[in-house]
Amino acid sequence: MESSRLSVTFSPNPSNRLPKLQSQTHLNFPSQNCFFCKTHLDLKIVLQRKVTQKAFQCKNKAESGDLVATGDDSGYGFRRKKLAAFVSGGGSNFRSIHEATCRGRIHGDVAVVVTDKPALSFSTLDGLSAVDLVSSLREFEIDFVLLAGFLKLIPVELVRAYPKSILNIHPSLLPSFGGKGYYGLKVHKAVIASGARYSGPTIHFVDEHYDTGRILAQRVVPVLANDTAEELAARVLHQEHQLYVEAVAALCEDRIVWREDGVPLIRSKEDPNAYS
Repeated sequence: MESSRLSVTFSPNPSNRLPKLQSQTHLNFPSQNCFFCKTHLDLKIVLQRKVTQKAFQCKNKAESGDLVATGDDSGYGFRRKKLAAFVSGGGSNFRSIHEATCRGRIHGDVAVVVTDKPALSFSTLDGLSAVDLVSSLREFEIDFVLLAGFLKLIPVELVRAYPKSILNIHPSLLPSFGGKGYYGLKVHKAVIASGARYSGPTIHFVDEHYDTGRILAQRVVPVLANDTAEELAARVLHQEHQLYVEAVAALCEDRIVWREDGVPLIRSKEDPNAYS
């Protein structure tokens, strides 16, 4: 997404329900007090006016052994964070993060969802620049921005407004197989074609370029002798869901420590003297 003026819509949802999603996407969004906007660059924003337990209650909470989020900060020593999720693909990483917030595994709530896929219907109003986008996120008091398969380059204004506060997940062990054009099955096909014996997801902080920000966490996935791109992608995605939740949980609990050389580390929740 570029920093030029964007044609945008904000329209309330009087029924407190999201319109039916089109067949091109499988995103599951919250469904209470939402506002939407659309740009001529096909960017949609779902703004959650009130972050409540009712709005984010997991359907399967009764079957989960995890705690259900209540918004209560007692016992944590810090406030519950507000998250913005930027998505382009099927939304599975977004869903895993959202479910983790519901179950109490992440001390935060998804308050804003941004997607560049055709998912919702809008009418046209005024314009929104990258600066306006930052202002909108500020209005909703967003603490951290989470990219979950978002394919557009993040505007420099947003990167500068949220230093060390924007995370991205990439389906390879960066810095290998990263950069512009490396996304989805293209990554896994390139990994297999290279003869690499290992791959896996990388979580990194976002800078002004594609996939070049500081690496926060990685998880190794073996590349099997007869792997197809689809098979490798499925195994990597399984690890993505787990790793991203762990990283966001650490972010919301203020357990990210920056070394003097600028490398971010995750402090263990069980042992404050241990890092990963």
